[in-house]
Amino acid sequence: MSKQIGVLRVAVTVLAAAAFVVSWSSGFLVPAIAADSADAVSPLSLLVWRFVPLALILIIIVVSTGAARGVTRADVGRQALIGLFAQFGYCAAVYAAIGAGVATGTTALIDAVQPLIVAVLVGPLLGLRVRGAQWVGLLVGAGGVLLVVRSQLDDSEAHPIAYVWPALAMACLIVGTFLQRRSAPRTGTLVTLAIHVTVTAVALVPIAAIFGALVPPASVSFWLAAGFAAAFPTLAAYGLYWWLLRRVGITALNALLFLVAPTTAAAGALLLGEPLTAVTLLGFVLCAAGVAAVLVSEARAGGEVERDVTMATAAVRE
Repeated sequence: MSKQIGVLRVAVTVLAAAAFVVSWSSGFLVPAIAADSADAVSPLSLLVWRFVPLALILIIIVVSTGAARGVTRADVGRQALIGLFAQFGYCAAVYAAIGAGVATGTTALIDAVQPLIVAVLVGPLLGLRVRGAQWVGLLVGAGGVLLVVRSQLDDSEAHPIAYVWPALAMACLIVGTFLQRRSAPRTGTLVTLAIHVTVTAVALVPIAAIFGALVPPASVSFWLAAGFAAAFPTLAAYGLYWWLLRRVGITALNALLFLVAPTTAAAGALLLGEPLTAVTLLGFVLCAAGVAAVLVSEARAGGEVERDVTMATAAVRE
């Protein structure tokens, strides 16, 4: 029975990881497709109306279900700070990059550098050890990402200063992730997501008002894009992000981000006409190999820890 439970747990984790990669990738594509449409939707308008209705819905759900029972003001304040970095800062910077003309694949590339930075910082900040196999996997994955988006870097017409935005998005998500890991989370995924979305909506409203982007267009396509962005890049992607963070650990989760760039590039080729060459396909293979190396190393380490705990427990009983 325990073996069947273990197999089911692995299957659930794999499916959740795949859903995370696809839904996270869609977050780069939605503003690009909306901006490229006939309506030429403002990325800021799309961003604010992605979060405001969703915040109201999540607050109603949390209140009606009593999911926030036992949550203290300190818990709310801690999650609000994390949300300012991991959701508001990250999403605003990504949308600003795409609005400034940075290609979706290029934005995903810079975002995918995050695992390498996390691997460097995870030791001194969290007291965790990154194993040699994980370093190899991270470096191989980084090489794959560079191959995937090389042609997009050459074709980009964005001003050089615009590339600060995706770098800022990466930095915000790193800060939010480390804040979450250094704290003792006492809020479930639903409450965490509700706090992050609400904080983001509150921060976006005055910014949109200042730049004249608060009033939404009346077009059906705008609301379809906003609804899709609320359901997938927000609910699905961020919900799975925090769930997987607790499930597989920070190194394995960030390794999955390597798959976002090639997934975004593949979707961009189909939806936006971005180039998809043999070099891109080679990058896909390298990304997959890098992620596999990190995940296998993480799984083996988890098994070793579990065996050590079991043996220690047995020794105490004897």
